[in-house]
Amino acid sequence: MSDNCHVEPIQKSALDHVIQSADRILLSISGMGCPNCATRVRNGLLLLDGVHDADVLLNMHMAEVYFDEKKVSVEMLVQAVAEAGNDGRHNYHAQAVPS
Repeated sequence: MSDNCHVEPIQKSALDHVIQSADRILLSISGMGCPNCATRVRNGLLLLDGVHDADVLLNMHMAEVYFDEKKVSVEMLVQAVAEAGNDGRHNYHAQAVPS
C-alpha cells in the first residue's frame, strides 16, 4: 500500500436519538480493496447534508447509512459513493439492498 493512498477519516457524530429515528439503508458497494477505500467511501457519504452516520464494512462490501430521506435520496447516496472514488485510481459503485 502506498502512502499517497492514505485517507483521514471525517469525524461526524450524531446523537443516539437522531440515529434511532433516522432512515436506514444498506448499500452494496463494489470496488473497495483496502481500509483506506472504506474510509474514502464513508467520508463521501458523511459529506452529504442529511447523512447522520455511515458504517462501511470492507469485508462485507456493504455500508449501513443513517440519513434523513427528506434531505437525501438513495440516488444521492449512490452518487456520493461513486464520487468518493473519483481520483482516477479508485472506482466505487453502490446499490441499495432491498430490505
